[in-house]
Amino acid sequence: MTVIVEPDHARAERLAASLVPQPAVVATLAALHDHLAHHLGEDVVVLGPSVDLADALTLSAQMRLARPSLGVIVVRSSLDTSLLVDALRHGVRDVVADGETTALRDAVRRAGQLAHEIRCRSTGTPDAAERGVVITVFSTKGGCGKTTLACNLAACLADGGGADVCLVDLDLHFGDVAVVLRLLPARTLADAVPHAIDLDDAGVESLLTRHSPGLFAVPAPMDPMAAETVDADVVARVLRLLARRFRYVVVDTPPAFTDHVLTAFDQSDLVALVATLDVPAIKSLRHTLDTLEALRFPRNRLRVLLNRADSKVGLDVSHIEETLGLPIAAHIPSSRDVPASVNRGVPLMLDDPNHPVSRAIGEFAATHVLPLGRDANPRIPAALRADRRRLIPLRRRRP
Repeated sequence: MTVIVEPDHARAERLAASLVPQPAVVATLAALHDHLAHHLGEDVVVLGPSVDLADALTLSAQMRLARPSLGVIVVRSSLDTSLLVDALRHGVRDVVADGETTALRDAVRRAGQLAHEIRCRSTGTPDAAERGVVITVFSTKGGCGKTTLACNLAACLADGGGADVCLVDLDLHFGDVAVVLRLLPARTLADAVPHAIDLDDAGVESLLTRHSPGLFAVPAPMDPMAAETVDADVVARVLRLLARRFRYVVVDTPPAFTDHVLTAFDQSDLVALVATLDVPAIKSLRHTLDTLEALRFPRNRLRVLLNRADSKVGLDVSHIEETLGLPIAAHIPSSRDVPASVNRGVPLMLDDPNHPVSRAIGEFAATHVLPLGRDANPRIPAALRADRRRLIPLRRRRP
């Protein structure tokens, strides 16, 4: 249900008459708080043009934390870019010009649908099961092969069109997904910013660049300056819509705990932490785990991937696992074929599914990612279909 806040009686009646079903109407924000305390099922709050803008933005910021499913819509007599940016930063779902009846109805409908989705996800109802799986690939250590692994994992899950997969580049300033996949994107994540408040399925579809059957990407901005316009709320909205559209969403990240990365973690079903066999990388991963523990991120959603795991450098894997307090979920071997595939712009997973690197990534996907999906009988990646017997020991090793 919807509740309107508007001190002016005539304006309140006009706003209420434009909405079906008939909304509740209150005159002050104090009355709104009292109403919400007694009506926990409200989905949308419409703040009329007579409500002070600063008070409206403060309310929206408060509701984003106190009642995340509640959508706040602000109606203003005039709109400008500054207003839209401020509204976005404060968590306002939509800003509508006064008198735009159709726009107001559409905004209320979208906010109501999003409220329903958020509640379904938090309560685990059947609608939430329709959401795709979000996997974030992360490391605070540069040069560990994180982007290459993310690209190959996405290609593995897409498996020649067997599933729709989207790869999102959240390294907004220096992302390499477009380079690694040799993409020439017409749109990037920055193009979501002007439409963030009313971004819908069609809008997020326009951000996609197709790489191969089943594999799409939302690249990072080509201009590093444009990255400054993309805030965490935009990222959250895009990831929610992508998870509705795709069976799997793989998120590549910068080597730092930015607001964008923390937002991706909040949306993720699984976080793949990448490390290599060197002391600085293991120390960095240990600090990462400590940080995630301080943030109370669920430990059962974490997986450690050891890249270039066959390097003979004097480090024992069992000691690494003891140091981290987590088992290694995947051992990815070293190979010169990996940088060669990057230079060709074709993930090794697509170029040679039977390559040892491809098979290791396929094993990780089959063991840790596919069981999270919404399919009762997920398709086995091509890297493993040639020898189904390899899946048997995998299941025995699964934590």
